[in-house]
Amino acid sequence: MNAAPSFSLSADHQRLQALVGAWRGEEEVSATQWTAAGAATAEVLAEAEFGGLFVVQRYRQSRDGTVSFASHNVLGFDQQDSVVTMHQFDSIGFVPAAPATGTWGGNTLTLLRSSPRGSARVTYDFDSNDSYRMRLQFQAAGSDAWQDMVSGVYSRVSPSSINDF
Repeated sequence: MNAAPSFSLSADHQRLQALVGAWRGEEEVSATQWTAAGAATAEVLAEAEFGGLFVVQRYRQSRDGTVSFASHNVLGFDQQDSVVTMHQFDSIGFVPAAPATGTWGGNTLTLLRSSPRGSARVTYDFDSNDSYRMRLQFQAAGSDAWQDMVSGVYSRVSPSSINDF
């Protein structure tokens, strides 16, 4: 369902459209309490919903030919608080108590989410309309140190090249 709005999108909603499309990337996964270090590939399919008010991302990471992690993300812009929001649901299964929130700085979107386990920070750096870099870091509760979890470089691809989403 993609109902057209009866209004024009704010500039902040329009910025989220940078995420829309089909993407494929090479990732470097760091060793964490959830997984071992190594290389991975990822596919992302992101669509504008409700006339562009939200962007829905489907993400799938594969290692050694097997899906190792998947998520479903819903990004929007909270006009009242002037922040980008991201609700994430993933194959690890933690239910988020609140969305990640963040802002744009130039061509970089940085989002932060906290839970009793700690904080997660994800950055999207857009190099062009057809490529971006993503970096996910984790800070355990009670720690001051940020630990790299995943980083990758993604390029726009044809949506038909992504199968079985």
